[in-house]
Amino acid sequence: MKARIYKSTGSWYSVKSEAGLFYQARIKGVIKLDNITSTNPIAVGDWVEYEMEDEERGTVMISEILDRNNYVARQSPHNKRQQHIIASNLDQSILISTLKSPKTSQGFIDRFLISCEAFHIPAFIIFNKSDIYGPKEMHSYEEMKKMYEAIGYQVLLISVEKKEGLDTVVKLLKNKTTLISGHSGVGKSSLINYLFPHLDLNTQEVSDWSGKGLHTTTFAQMYDLPEGGAVIDTPGMRELGLVNLEKEELAQYFPEMRAKMNSCQFNNCQHINEPGCAVKAAVEKGIITEARFYSYVDLWHGMEGPQY
Repeated sequence: MKARIYKSTGSWYSVKSEAGLFYQARIKGVIKLDNITSTNPIAVGDWVEYEMEDEERGTVMISEILDRNNYVARQSPHNKRQQHIIASNLDQSILISTLKSPKTSQGFIDRFLISCEAFHIPAFIIFNKSDIYGPKEMHSYEEMKKMYEAIGYQVLLISVEKKEGLDTVVKLLKNKTTLISGHSGVGKSSLINYLFPHLDLNTQEVSDWSGKGLHTTTFAQMYDLPEGGAVIDTPGMRELGLVNLEKEELAQYFPEMRAKMNSCQFNNCQHINEPGCAVKAAVEKGIITEARFYSYVDLWHGMEGPQY
């Protein structure tokens, strides 16, 4: 029988069968996990085969993990050479960002977009907390919106606190499986509470001393939307290390660079110091923004060859 993983708490999983019934599940001991290099063999969004263990207690045994269409992973916080799968089998992903309390860096946004590009998952950027933005933040927002929309990403401005711009978000989510991610403190739990008022998830203010959000979601969890589709809420991430990406491939995950790189003089051009680089020429002409190019350069220098 087939089911989908809705929550993972380590050794136990919450699964929903095709008949719409929820069970508590664990992995059957004989499953071969040797070829799985992630710190979590099963992720929220996975489809699995299961066998009934105890119908009265509502427990089942997972006998097989079905192939994933895609997934988004982060660098394991415990081992930088391993990946931790955030969620799988996604239709799209949304990054909740903020320009104040806390501020989401462009580097974090770009790393998230690269992770989505690597698996062809459509990504959207939503800036929350518009109600506390002054002229400086609004100028930054307009610059970000112009930069990211020029390369194909939809950018939205909302205030969950004031319930502004949320109708557009609801339409975006309908009939899709959507990953919602971002730093702690950006308002993910507040948005989930708006979408699912009965959940009443914990929300916390940003830490005064660090300016960073406090973790409120411990485990990734999927929730069904009443009008179709589902959202996956994830623990807030301080960092998002790239995994399974080779240094030489990085430029392919910048859409504006991908469009120009075939015109470079050398096939293996890394767009750093090489002559005849079409990407750098596009930067000089203003076709590719300096902000995105230098973001690429910073990431490229931070990679050590193949990333596993």
